[in-house]
Amino acid sequence: MKHLILTFSLLAIVSCKDNKQQDTKTETVEHATETHNEHHEHEASSVYANAWTNDILLNNGSKWQADKTTNEGVQKIQNTINTHTASTLEEFHKLAQQLNDKKNYVVKNCSMEGPSHDNLHVWLHPLIEKINALLKVETVEDASRLEKSIKENVNAYSTYFQ
Repeated sequence: MKHLILTFSLLAIVSCKDNKQQDTKTETVEHATETHNEHHEHEASSVYANAWTNDILLNNGSKWQADKTTNEGVQKIQNTINTHTASTLEEFHKLAQQLNDKKNYVVKNCSMEGPSHDNLHVWLHPLIEKINALLKVETVEDASRLEKSIKENVNAYSTYFQ
């Protein structure tokens, strides 16, 4: 009976720890997104810019080491944005949903910590904002501008991470 209680207690602790880590990761992403949004005006033109390049740092002149899951997820985002052919608003919205799904995979599965993780968020938060804008865009012209900005954002990943 003693072993059963001890085993159950250990399972509860591990389960609780895992849930807290997941909750913390979700809260961190949500908080960081809110903080990012607070620091930038919500003008339509700001979502097209890649001003994040002024804030991101290299690791003493070298690229940051990203975890395997993040690199795989970003590769999927790159493949999606670089191979799509959207010309209608409906196609751009479909592209946005595909990008959003792949971005969610990166956010959910990232295990990076420390300065490399902090710099990943400098790169990621503008991308999240752009994908959200593409989901809601109302003209093909704006969608096309967003697509170009997303492509620049996504393809710059390899400048800062390996």
